Amino acid sequence: MAKSVRLIDIAQPLGVSTVTVSKALSGQKGVSEEMREKIVRLANELGYKQPSAWNREREQQSTEKKSANIGVLIHEKYFDKYDSFYLQMYRQVAMIGASENNFTLMEVVTCEMERGLAVPKLIQEQKADGILVIGKLSDAYLDFLSNTVQQPQVYLDFYDEAQKVDAVVSDSFYGAYVLTNYLFDMGHEKIGYVGTLCATSSITDRYLGYVKSLLEHGVQVRPDWQLDDREKETGIMDEAQFLQLPEEMPTAFVCNCDKVASMLIRKLEGAGFRVPEDISVVGYDNYLYPGLCDVEITTFEVDIHEMALQAMHILEEKLQNKSSRPGRTIVEGHIVLKNSVRKLEHEQGKH
Repeated sequence: MAKSVRLIDIAQPLGVSTVTVSKALSGQKGVSEEMREKIVRLANELGYKQPSAWNREREQQSTEKKSANIGVLIHEKYFDKYDSFYLQMYRQVAMIGASENNFTLMEVVTCEMERGLAVPKLIQEQKADGILVIGKLSDAYLDFLSNTVQQPQVYLDFYDEAQKVDAVVSDSFYGAYVLTNYLFDMGHEKIGYVGTLCATSSITDRYLGYVKSLLEHGVQVRPDWQLDDREKETGIMDEAQFLQLPEEMPTAFVCNCDKVASMLIRKLEGAGFRVPEDISVVGYDNYLYPGLCDVEITTFEVDIHEMALQAMHILEEKLQNKSSRPGRTIVEGHIVLKNSVRKLEHEQGKH
């Protein structure tokens, strides 16, 4: 069926990213005319249809499909005084939901709710037909939801092996692997990692991508160059308590997200280091609130729209009672080069 054709099915045979395919099919700039023609031709051959085309078909079949209420749960720790990455992800979910004649209702899960294993109001009051969880909640709370909630669930931007729930994530392992390889290409051999291991699945997967790159370059992992950035159980980040700089400094750090990269840069500057002149830093997400950091951070961009689209389509299929085994959908991204990395001339010596 045409519906099974994804952006990645078009991207892989042509050797391009899903972002390039999306831009070509939507008429955006940044794609050569030759490549755009190839992408459009292959998309037509495979039977791919734009979401808008599916929406028109759904409108014609409106007598067969009912609108649904999608409940979205996000923990309060993911919101601060700056515009949250997960709020941007929710906006994509809400826009996609509206385009498919569905309604989205967001509820913030507080620390008190999580500790007390309280049922979210949108579930308690039966306002949601399906549940989308954006961002990792505690293991205990996820287990509680799985055993309590009758509605189908989908996880967005994290997964949990203990729960039989579909998840949509970015390619964390590969993204951090690409970023670390880039640092090696720029002459760095002493590279650290910032992120509390096992705090989230994405932080751990990105660490493993970093480790793979180190091993392939014959570099040993140094525990003193792995910096915690948050409380493992609560996920709360504290710049003063964590991000403790080692006595012997590496020349570069791979950070698990851009927000943490900006925190590290502040910490480094406070200790008298300059970025990138003394220490290079890379992040992940390509999302940082304007003005939060003076340095433009080299990063790995996450395709938020495609992640939200995949999650909503999976949840919609569940609401239509289509049986399938729970699985994990990985959405590709790409490196974005900015100004936070300095090229070295191997002044450290060979490893």
